[in-house]
Amino acid sequence: MKLYDQGVFIVDGKTIISEDEAVNYKQPLNKEEARKGTIAYSILSKHNTSGDDQNLKIKFDAMASHDITYVGIIQTARASGMEKFPLPYVMTCCHNSLCAVGGTINDDDHLFGLSAAKKYGGIYVPPHIAVIHQYMRENFAGCGKMILGSDSHTRYGALGTMAIGEGGGELVKQLLEDTYDVTYPGVVAIYLDGAPKPWVGPHDVALAIIREVFKNGYVKNKVMEFIGPGVSSMTTDYRNGVDVMTTETTCLSSIWRTDEDTLDFLKKHHREEDYQELNPAPVAYYDGCVVVHLDEIKPMIALPFHPSNAYTIDELYENLEEILDQTEKEAARISGGRAHFTLKDKITKDGKLQVQQGVIAGCAGGNYTNVVEAAHALKGKSIGNDEFYLSVYPSSQPVYTDLDRKGLLADLMDTGAIIRSAFCGPCFGAGDTPANNALSIRHTTRNFPNREGSKPGAGQMSAVALMDARSIAATAANGGILTSAEHLDCWGDVPEYNYDDRSYQARVYNGFKHAHEEQSLRFGPNIKDWPEQEALSENILLKVASKIEDDVTTTDELIPSGETSSYRSNPLGLAEFTLSRRDPEYVPHAKAIRDLEDLRKKGEIAPELKEVFDVIKTIDDVNPLDVEIGSVLYANKPGDGSAREQAASCQRVLGGLANITQEYATKRYRSNCMNWGMIPFHLDGSADVLDVDDYIYVPHIRTILDGDLSNIKAYVIKNGHAKPIKLYIQDMTHDEREIVKAGCLINFNKNKRH
Repeated sequence: MKLYDQGVFIVDGKTIISEDEAVNYKQPLNKEEARKGTIAYSILSKHNTSGDDQNLKIKFDAMASHDITYVGIIQTARASGMEKFPLPYVMTCCHNSLCAVGGTINDDDHLFGLSAAKKYGGIYVPPHIAVIHQYMRENFAGCGKMILGSDSHTRYGALGTMAIGEGGGELVKQLLEDTYDVTYPGVVAIYLDGAPKPWVGPHDVALAIIREVFKNGYVKNKVMEFIGPGVSSMTTDYRNGVDVMTTETTCLSSIWRTDEDTLDFLKKHHREEDYQELNPAPVAYYDGCVVVHLDEIKPMIALPFHPSNAYTIDELYENLEEILDQTEKEAARISGGRAHFTLKDKITKDGKLQVQQGVIAGCAGGNYTNVVEAAHALKGKSIGNDEFYLSVYPSSQPVYTDLDRKGLLADLMDTGAIIRSAFCGPCFGAGDTPANNALSIRHTTRNFPNREGSKPGAGQMSAVALMDARSIAATAANGGILTSAEHLDCWGDVPEYNYDDRSYQARVYNGFKHAHEEQSLRFGPNIKDWPEQEALSENILLKVASKIEDDVTTTDELIPSGETSSYRSNPLGLAEFTLSRRDPEYVPHAKAIRDLEDLRKKGEIAPELKEVFDVIKTIDDVNPLDVEIGSVLYANKPGDGSAREQAASCQRVLGGLANITQEYATKRYRSNCMNWGMIPFHLDGSADVLDVDDYIYVPHIRTILDGDLSNIKAYVIKNGHAKPIKLYIQDMTHDEREIVKAGCLINFNKNKRH
């Protein structure tokens, strides 16, 4: 694999010319003109309504949400004046199983979703029928389209669709017929050459790419454009498995060139009209290029606790004890010593690694081809009757039924594997939680801490390593001894897929363009409206509620996934879990700071603030009652991971006014913060100037949001003294500034209506 350290021109889709080489190329190469030659440019320009190809205002063709996010989105949109869905909006029930957790009943949300589909004209996919992204691949993704989803793995690039995963606020804007505003992104070519070996699966290809580009931020907030002859060496089902993992690179979106196999996929799904050939222009300029030699990729494993922590299985076995020791140390750091997690004790006498669980599931692993290959690898074998077990979740009912009609599910069940319905639970910590101190290998999208559902803060910890379905099947055939798929010779014999959507016709409610405004929404006792938020004051006083100096803070740490999502429709109930597995003191800290603000709004200033305001008086002659008080989180680089807006909204409903960071890990988390009225500060300088419980006074912030954001004067107040610090905010659109000033997106929309 090769990463270019500069932009490149690609001529005729195959000749790569670096910028340095372009000067002496046989024909003139114009960078600005060639920028318009990418597939991404053609799709973005078609969907841009601004008339400015640098500052885009995008309207999407369709949207999708699942049952952790759609209730909050609809609640926000209806509070903002929405009367019907103006574009196809798919709501799937694939993240909350039918169970009661913590006193809540998940099916209440599902019935709310069905009633909303009827009232506003939406599309409702009931539980266990399909995972969100497989349904969208089967029914909506098409060449040249754009789709927005409230799930970070919204990626349909292999079907010629530029799809973006964002927080709920961005979907609300589309429901209100507003736009998705973004500066034109960089576009990086992912040039594929050669063909994968028969035992190499899509997860192996994806993990190899993620390993190369995540830590250096090579494609961060950019579009990954897959081109080159290697694209056609893979079926579209295989490409889908690679594509969905592009999220783990922190890119903005992805797009692939299309070919006859793309057309064949769409034909099978009765959507031939959604095909068009997509290729870069004869000369296209890219802001970077990753050359991937597919034939050199080997079976991979991404050890806990990130998909970029990847090795070939051969590399792992060459340095097994050393690599596992590093992972154990990271586990100890993550749990803060509250949980015991070991891996070296899982090394067998003959130097192999024993794992306790295998899972093949969801939008990455549950695809037809992956399950077929696993069934072939295991046919006639046994997974054994010891600790190891295997669960397989086909990605949709049509995939499930075709596997069933071909006898492949029976082949898997005969080995002792368990077949489950379409469900995303194993991806985010609500399905197949392994035992304490167990290691699970999964063909799913993520392996962050707690993604398997354990609770390190309570002394219980297991962990996930990511692998392709082929190597998971090889491991299962070997009784749970970690085994590369290269050791089996059964790959590539995949019968043609026969798509049959009778289950969709029977169960999916399609109300698009048929809104019944008289329909009432069906609420459950745990579905609550968003608490009202105040508009931003001219001056603010922040108190540091938590300080996290990890290299990256994931959204799973900001608001844990798993059973906490049972409170997804109750903003205050869910907020009780904010940072609970990373900093258990955050919630009581934030609440105590919120109490100070509640007193101020009643016209009182807490005695503990007297000394603080005495110091402020030496800086600014301001009435303390005119200074809004809120909590602030400092984190070096927060926001890697999920698109779910609760990572930001939970901070906000606890009284959060801002974050202070060195860098935001993803655009989507930063957007979520702004949509919930939180100021996305950056700190210019070392975090040593800040400690938990310090106060930070920021004068005239409301006025500053109307002007230059590059040099914001603030003061850290402690021990009776004020120390100046410099904050700044990266570029914000006009609407983003107004949303923060209004206090949140709901307030902003209400203001527009009056």
